[in-house]
Amino acid sequence: QVQVVESGGGLVQPGGSLRLSCTASGKPFATNAMAWYRQVSGKKREWVATIATASSVAPDDRTDYLESVRGRFTVSRDSAKKMVYLQMNNLTPEDTAIYYCYSISAETWGQGTQVTVSF
Repeated sequence: QVQVVESGGGLVQPGGSLRLSCTASGKPFATNAMAWYRQVSGKKREWVATIATASSVAPDDRTDYLESVRGRFTVSRDSAKKMVYLQMNNLTPEDTAIYYCYSISAETWGQGTQVTVSF
């Protein structure tokens, strides 16, 4: 059984930065393709970013971003540690949400971590 766990949320002022971390354990393929989503209370969960290994032939990671976070957020991975990160810079109040890590490979969600951007 795959377990996905996020960490790193918190309160930050507008213009500040946070780094979220996510680990997926239980299966060796669990971190092959990972995504970050976010959800504001009363709204649908929104996709934020994806990182995936293309293939054994083209192993470089592919990344993709929600347009509103492109250039401010960076998703990366440490394969040795089975960790995925979401570096969030120049945060705005509109980024306030619960952020979820999702293992696409294992179809498993984490429990979420709260990010609040406010003075």
